[in-house]
Amino acid sequence: MKHLFRTSLSLLTGLGLLLGATAAQAEGKIRVAQQFGIAYLILDVVQDQKLIEKHGKAQGLDIQVEWAQISGATAMNEALLAGSLDVVSAGVPPMLTLWDRTKGKQNVKAVAALGSLPNYLITTNPNIKKLADFGEKDRIAVPAAGTGFQSRTLQIETAKLFGKDNAKKYDAISVSLPHPDATAALIAGGTEINAHFSSAPFYYQALAGNPKVRKVLSSYDILGGPATFNVLYSTQKFHDENPKTYKAFYAAVREAAEFVRKDKAAAADIFIRVQKSKLDPALVKKIIEDPENDFSANPQNTYIYADKLHAIDVLKNKATSWKEYFFEEAWAHPGS
Repeated sequence: MKHLFRTSLSLLTGLGLLLGATAAQAEGKIRVAQQFGIAYLILDVVQDQKLIEKHGKAQGLDIQVEWAQISGATAMNEALLAGSLDVVSAGVPPMLTLWDRTKGKQNVKAVAALGSLPNYLITTNPNIKKLADFGEKDRIAVPAAGTGFQSRTLQIETAKLFGKDNAKKYDAISVSLPHPDATAALIAGGTEINAHFSSAPFYYQALAGNPKVRKVLSSYDILGGPATFNVLYSTQKFHDENPKTYKAFYAAVREAAEFVRKDKAAAADIFIRVQKSKLDPALVKKIIEDPENDFSANPQNTYIYADKLHAIDVLKNKATSWKEYFFEEAWAHPGS
């Protein structure tokens, strides 16, 4: 496809962000990381409009903001635990895994949702009509094989189809690959990658760029309807030791979500500008206006993941409510 979305995999602030712990951040500094794709549109608006800085100044605080772009939840989680980043973004399952793993220690929790957007499992294999048709010769590209949003969502569906003990059946044919590279592979054909559990805008591109690409199922099919895709999350330490900075960040995210809701055309322009995207502006606007995509900061149906991942022993701790794994600032707004 002529206008394939391509973004460098280098961190915006250098590889040093991932190379180990750094000194604790003082109030007035925040390091935020996002992944690739339009699912992170709210953060593009926050960055473009300098909303963290705006809400910091309202409290008399000049906040220094550092932005990074990383592919995959594993790298995000490692950087957060290493102290190299203050707030990271990934799918609900990776956040819950870290909440579970750090409970009573670093106490990682979610800050806010970044929207309810489906992921599509797509393939070029004409013999695949449903998930059960995938065989050992197929290869499914996902950003973080075995641990990311896409793999955990597949595990939930696989457990339903084949039983709890076989929940990770498709991990063996999953390959870790950033969304842009997986999309290019499907459009071009001729590689071992013949399937991709893909987020927007990538599945739009793949479906338009190669007539052999077909949708097998949606994450909404697995979850029983719309559900939060990505969330922002941080540590209890950062939350508690930087109350003004945290408040400014949370307010910035909520303002950005409202901006997207009110002016989708302007949000589309911001995405293209911030990401230096080569996508057709009309396609970007189409994605943002798609009724399947809801760029809301309110968590929606995240508890489905908490419940199902506990049931297949991915999570040791059983949450009784979404509020257990979100910081209390989010409790004042609707959530589930």
